[in-house]
Amino acid sequence: MADLNEVRLIGRLTRDPELRSTPGGQYVGQFGLAIGRKYRAQDGTFKEETTFVDITCWGKTAENVHKYMKKGRLIFIGGRLKLDTWDDKQTGQKRSRLHVIAENVQFLDGKRDDMPYNSMPGMPYNMPMQGGMPYPAPNMPYPPQNPMMPQYPAAPNPMQQQQNTTPANDAAGWTPPEQINSDINTPPTWDEPDLGEPPF
Repeated sequence: MADLNEVRLIGRLTRDPELRSTPGGQYVGQFGLAIGRKYRAQDGTFKEETTFVDITCWGKTAENVHKYMKKGRLIFIGGRLKLDTWDDKQTGQKRSRLHVIAENVQFLDGKRDDMPYNSMPGMPYNMPMQGGMPYPAPNMPYPPQNPMMPQYPAAPNPMQQQQNTTPANDAAGWTPPEQINSDINTPPTWDEPDLGEPPF
């Protein structure tokens, strides 16, 4: 079985994202994410714990995160774990840091005044950013509220025929597959290629 390195998190930003650039001109962004968890203790009381995770993003994703996200925003992160190791310049000791490389970032809270693209008609609030500008959901028509469905006579019921000699005229409707709770506002996703991230 192949190895798997996949992370999915929902939490709030602990600080405004920072934006830097590598010597090669590649943008890199960093921010912290706080993920809360509620659980029942042995005494029956509910308690809450918070886990703080460092997030790193690259390229256009880093630019968009720095431009549109602020401290306290609720977001979804999809990505992978990465362990950076380096020598401390002051002590000479080995140091390491485990963080998440964000490959998919989505806004989960509502409309904000500091996000002008959300004010455009037809653009959802939770728009993924994967190496490019936020994009709207595909332009797909919504199912009609009262679709015209073909009517077919129902199979005769012997019990009903004994009680009522008039055959039933009500037909059982059917729902096409494309109208069965399909999330048409979910855009496609794909992964970015590895960029060879250096520690910093």
